[in-house]
Amino acid sequence: MQLPAPIRTYFAAQAPQDAEALAAAFAPDAVVRDEHRTYRGPEEILAWWQAAKAQYRHRAEPLDLTQAADKTAVRARVSGDFPGSPATLTFTFGLAGGRITDLEIR
Repeated sequence: MQLPAPIRTYFAAQAPQDAEALAAAFAPDAVVRDEHRTYRGPEEILAWWQAAKAQYRHRAEPLDLTQAADKTAVRARVSGDFPGSPATLTFTFGLAGGRITDLEIR
Protein backbone atom coordinates (compact mmCIF):
# COMPACT_ATOMS: atom_id res chain seq x y z
CA MET A 1 0.00 0.00 0.00
CA GLN A 2 1.48 3.31 -1.10
CA LEU A 3 0.36 6.19 1.13
CA PRO A 4 0.64 9.77 -0.19
CA ALA A 5 3.55 11.60 1.50
CA PRO A 6 1.52 13.81 3.90
CA ILE A 7 -0.56 10.80 5.03
CA ARG A 8 2.61 8.75 5.49
CA THR A 9 4.00 11.59 7.64
CA TYR A 10 0.80 11.65 9.70
CA PHE A 11 0.98 7.94 10.52
CA ALA A 12 4.76 7.83 11.04
CA ALA A 13 5.06 10.89 13.32
CA GLN A 14 5.95 10.19 16.93
CA ALA A 15 5.38 12.72 19.70
CA PRO A 16 7.11 14.93 20.58
CA GLN A 17 10.08 14.67 18.22
CA ASP A 18 8.12 14.79 14.95
CA ALA A 19 5.79 17.66 15.86
CA GLU A 20 7.23 20.06 13.27
CA ALA A 21 7.01 17.49 10.47
CA LEU A 22 3.42 16.69 11.41
CA ALA A 23 2.40 20.36 11.50
CA ALA A 24 4.05 20.91 8.10
CA ALA A 25 1.96 18.08 6.60
CA PHE A 26 -1.21 20.16 7.17
CA ALA A 27 -2.31 23.12 5.04
CA PRO A 28 -2.58 26.51 6.83
CA ASP A 29 -6.40 26.31 6.75
CA ALA A 30 -6.65 22.57 7.52
CA VAL A 31 -9.46 21.16 9.66
CA VAL A 32 -9.45 18.00 11.81
CA ARG A 33 -12.60 16.40 13.22
CA ASP A 34 -12.12 13.84 15.99
CA GLU A 35 -14.30 12.74 18.91
CA HIS A 36 -17.02 15.29 18.05
CA ARG A 37 -14.57 18.20 18.15
CA THR A 38 -13.11 20.36 15.39
CA TYR A 39 -9.56 21.72 15.27
CA ARG A 40 -8.58 24.42 12.77
CA GLY A 41 -5.14 25.39 11.54
CA PRO A 42 -1.75 23.85 12.29
CA GLU A 43 -1.48 25.26 15.84
CA GLU A 44 -4.80 23.78 17.04
CA ILE A 45 -4.14 20.56 15.15
CA LEU A 46 -0.67 20.21 16.65
CA ALA A 47 -2.02 20.87 20.18
CA TRP A 48 -4.76 18.23 19.61
CA TRP A 49 -2.23 15.68 18.31
CA GLN A 50 0.24 16.24 21.17
CA ALA A 51 -2.51 16.03 23.82
CA ALA A 52 -3.93 12.83 22.29
CA LYS A 53 -0.48 11.24 22.08
CA ALA A 54 0.25 12.15 25.71
CA GLN A 55 -3.12 10.93 27.00
CA TYR A 56 -3.58 7.72 25.00
CA ARG A 57 0.00 6.88 23.94
CA HIS A 58 -1.54 5.45 20.82
CA ARG A 59 -0.10 4.12 17.61
CA ALA A 60 -1.99 3.65 14.34
CA GLU A 61 -1.06 0.94 11.85
CA PRO A 62 -2.56 1.52 8.38
CA LEU A 63 -4.39 -1.55 7.08
CA ASP A 64 -5.78 -0.45 3.73
CA LEU A 65 -6.51 2.58 1.61
CA THR A 66 -9.43 3.53 -0.62
CA GLN A 67 -9.95 6.61 -2.76
CA ALA A 68 -13.30 8.15 -3.61
CA ALA A 69 -13.82 11.52 -5.25
CA ASP A 70 -11.36 13.88 -3.57
CA LYS A 71 -10.89 11.86 -0.35
CA THR A 72 -8.43 9.18 0.73
CA ALA A 73 -9.72 6.86 3.45
CA VAL A 74 -7.26 4.79 5.46
CA ARG A 75 -8.48 2.09 7.82
CA ALA A 76 -5.99 1.68 10.64
CA ARG A 77 -5.62 -0.49 13.73
CA VAL A 78 -5.18 1.92 16.63
CA SER A 79 -3.76 0.63 19.91
CA GLY A 80 -2.92 2.49 23.08
CA ASP A 81 -4.15 3.37 26.56
CA PHE A 82 -7.89 3.65 25.90
CA PRO A 83 -10.92 1.41 26.44
CA GLY A 84 -11.48 -1.00 23.57
CA SER A 85 -7.85 -0.99 22.41
CA PRO A 86 -7.05 -2.04 19.79
CA ALA A 87 -9.75 -0.54 17.58
CA THR A 88 -10.07 -0.18 13.83
CA LEU A 89 -10.74 3.44 12.86
CA THR A 90 -11.14 5.17 9.52
CA PHE A 91 -9.04 8.26 8.82
CA THR A 92 -10.53 10.20 5.88
CA PHE A 93 -8.11 12.72 4.41
CA GLY A 94 -8.57 15.57 1.96
CA LEU A 95 -5.35 16.49 0.16
CA ALA A 96 -4.30 19.46 -1.98
CA GLY A 97 -0.95 20.89 -2.92
CA GLY A 98 0.92 18.08 -1.19
CA ARG A 99 -0.70 18.80 2.20
CA ILE A 100 -3.58 17.57 4.31
CA THR A 101 -6.52 19.97 4.02
CA ASP A 102 -8.95 18.04 6.18
CA LEU A 103 -9.06 14.89 8.30
CA GLU A 104 -11.99 13.13 9.90
CA ILE A 105 -11.43 10.21 12.27
CA ARG A 106 -14.25 7.75 12.90
